[in-house]
Amino acid sequence: MLLPYFQNELIEAGCDEAGRGCLAGPVFAAAVVLPKNFTHSILRDSKQLNEKNRADLRIIIEQEALAFAVSMVDHQEIDKINILNASIKAMHLALEQLSFRPGFVIIDGNRFKPFQDIPFECVVKGDDKYCSIAAASILAKTYRDDYMLQLSAEYPSYDWANNKGYPTIKHRNAVLAFGLTPYHRKTFRITDPQLSLPI
Repeated sequence: MLLPYFQNELIEAGCDEAGRGCLAGPVFAAAVVLPKNFTHSILRDSKQLNEKNRADLRIIIEQEALAFAVSMVDHQEIDKINILNASIKAMHLALEQLSFRPGFVIIDGNRFKPFQDIPFECVVKGDDKYCSIAAASILAKTYRDDYMLQLSAEYPSYDWANNKGYPTIKHRNAVLAFGLTPYHRKTFRITDPQLSLPI
């Protein structure tokens, strides 16, 4: 069972992103504030859930969250500022769009830049430890998947309907055969996506 919160004194938002390791498309991020007593038997890191479970949980999260927001940073911005900074920017945008200001933020991972003057804590594998981060991971993932599904209709050869822009063998082979689309991240190498970058 996931933990309900990191600290109990301030209203806490959880943040996570989706699409950091992709070759194409934007990075999405979500910020979620859940009630202190929120629980769900299957809530966990979105990567551990199937598509139906994620879709079902997204409805529940959006209905029961005290506040939530989802944002994106596109592939062009990723190429300009790198994927790590783009992921952090997307999380900042999501926090900015919440209907009220949280008193504390917990972030999945080990890298973040302060947002305004709100205290925060980075939690490695936080999406498998805290409810609000897991909820954020589900929103970010499902919103991004929906976006990539729309793009796949425009570029069906790249199999984005299934791989969502991640570097699968079919996706890599399509790039080699047909070249890059306007949605590909130009600074990413097909065989070595940028996963470790300086802020």
